[in-house]
Amino acid sequence: MYGSLGVYWTAGGGGFPFAPIDQAHRSGSVLEGSRAEVVAPIMAVLGLLGAVIALAMARGIGSRRSAVAMIAVGWIAAASLTLFVPDYTMIALVAFGPLLLVFAFTGVPGGQDGIGDILYWHRTNLIILFVGGLLWAAATLAYQRRVRARCQHCGRLGATGRGPSRQTLLRWGRWAVAVACLAPLPYEITRVAWYLGYPLGISPAFLKMMQDTPGMLEVGLGCAVASTVGGIFTHGLVGRWGEIYPRWIWFKAGQPVPLALAVVPASIVSIVLVPAGLMMLWAVDVRHGWALQVPSIFWLLWSAGLGGATYAYYLRRRSACQLCGQGGQRELSR
Repeated sequence: MYGSLGVYWTAGGGGFPFAPIDQAHRSGSVLEGSRAEVVAPIMAVLGLLGAVIALAMARGIGSRRSAVAMIAVGWIAAASLTLFVPDYTMIALVAFGPLLLVFAFTGVPGGQDGIGDILYWHRTNLIILFVGGLLWAAATLAYQRRVRARCQHCGRLGATGRGPSRQTLLRWGRWAVAVACLAPLPYEITRVAWYLGYPLGISPAFLKMMQDTPGMLEVGLGCAVASTVGGIFTHGLVGRWGEIYPRWIWFKAGQPVPLALAVVPASIVSIVLVPAGLMMLWAVDVRHGWALQVPSIFWLLWSAGLGGATYAYYLRRRSACQLCGQGGQRELSR
């Protein structure tokens, strides 16, 4: 479908999602402001070629060499569409998704003209591309599992030897959690300071502008609080309460925490942090102070720490493999 849109835009059709537009409706994508006559043909070729490769994957077609090439293309497409092309839109959608649902029925406060003035086409296109990247990752992983050697017991890839012990994974996870909790501290501290009236890392004039803009400082404070709460939940990836429901959750106390309940949201957050951090890295602007963008660059470390902690948690929690010996729900009671 996107390849077909590339053909349409190549032929001069309107609605090219990266075309130059007014500042209020720009995205922060690395492709923003590009020319349709240059980028649209590339979209068309890659999109239609991707459709052929995806069909071959779905049918399980391919020799050993071509399978390796298709797997490489799949992961490159997944990484490009989820990590490099988008901007901060996805992390904003994760953080403010519940508010958008409320706004859809009650109206958007402030100067915005409805939801369409928030999720305009240049942003919505990035959401479409991000979802497409996730689909590429899922399709490539499914194909990879079909063509690579698997453990005869559980079907895991490359299970040819004993993996890290639970204690080793827990140690790695603790280091990763420490990184994930420390990396957003500069962001959290500066936003709280601004809300309290201290121009930490910005000019007094810029702080005055934010104070005069309704809701601006409150949004920053809300993001800082959400980040702090996220750090508390991150500790569950290495704590017993992240594997067994604690007593204060009386209706589930003593029962195992479902693996997906921790892995899915943590994985989503670790992924959407990457394009937001890269966006700040590619266009650092310190004219009004370093604290506007520099703290957000550390989101890349946050993503790495959270992703590493989540993966270590997954390896500890998944059912035990007879060959590799990783994970095992039976160990939770130890």
